[in-house]
Amino acid sequence: MKIAKAECFLVEIPFALRGTGVGIMPSAWNTLEFALIRLEDDKGNVGWGEGFGYSLIDATKSIVDRLIFPTLVGAEIDDIPAWNAKIQRQLHMFGRYGVTIFAISGVDMALWDLRAKEKGKPLHQLIANGGPIRSEIPFYASLVRYSERDLVVAASREVLDAGFRRIKLHEITLPAITSCREFVGNSIDICVDVNCAWSVEFVERNRKALGDLHLTWLEEPIYPPEDFKALASLRGKGLAIAAGENWCTSFQVEQALQAGAVDFLQPSITKVGGISEYLRIIALAEQNSDVLMPHSPYFGPGFFASLQIAAARGSITALEYNFVRPDAWLADVDGLRRGEMISVPDQPGLGFEPDVDVLKKFGRKLGERIQ
Repeated sequence: MKIAKAECFLVEIPFALRGTGVGIMPSAWNTLEFALIRLEDDKGNVGWGEGFGYSLIDATKSIVDRLIFPTLVGAEIDDIPAWNAKIQRQLHMFGRYGVTIFAISGVDMALWDLRAKEKGKPLHQLIANGGPIRSEIPFYASLVRYSERDLVVAASREVLDAGFRRIKLHEITLPAITSCREFVGNSIDICVDVNCAWSVEFVERNRKALGDLHLTWLEEPIYPPEDFKALASLRGKGLAIAAGENWCTSFQVEQALQAGAVDFLQPSITKVGGISEYLRIIALAEQNSDVLMPHSPYFGPGFFASLQIAAARGSITALEYNFVRPDAWLADVDGLRRGEMISVPDQPGLGFEPDVDVLKKFGRKLGERIQ
């Protein structure tokens, strides 16, 4: 396929916030930010991708615009994984991981969307390897950090009312985590992601208390997140370890799996290098018999790509649902949801079609901030 046009634009959608919104990141997190990539081939097909970055999507856009698009427009792309490997090598001086890979991830995703549309198939059919195809995928509800016990309980109640049976907290104090367990009882799965806030010593010192909470997993318990040896040392003795959101490329994930770092592997498609690297990671996890519980980005092309791949890869146990209420939906995710199950779109490509009115209302320029 020949790439005729390429654009990257920014969208920022606020969501309702209780509490300060501070904790997971240094400043309040109260908007969903997207670096949307739009590619068009010479036949008029349009492919969508998503460059990750939270409040750094401006940096993601800069890499896409200045380093990737100049080599892409006018090019014939027949082998997307080969293109991905080539651009990683070309851009390695700008950083092997982080924002450079976020930018590559978004463009790779748009190329796959284009390829599937060119073939007239939904992505899950394009990548099917002969196994069964699922029509809907289970999700677990992922909460923001509230810190206050009353807010944790109120949010947990809303999760159950919405039909989810699995909750992921981002609390970093044992009392806040305990408040959720006491409210939901022992029949509901609770996972805890502390975003690298603890240490090996803290986990070992509190192992009994953590065990009494009956967590499905403890996610990213220590810093740095790529200390695979330390993560491996925490496994067992009644405590399952999850990580992978902040690992990039199949190369780094393979190192983690060889070290025995996790019980649950959690790649994020917009962070690891896009669909090409994500598929390699799934294959590695299947060979290693690790349980896949991927992160799925926030209701843009990355979410839809994760959903499509889960449909064709039964080794993906469940995906993450960011349990917030955006002021608008970039695409109709809520309409696909039935409790904790989300239907897989069957139109060609990823199934992502942005709402034009939402793009107009919440689009912003480089350097602008939504108030």
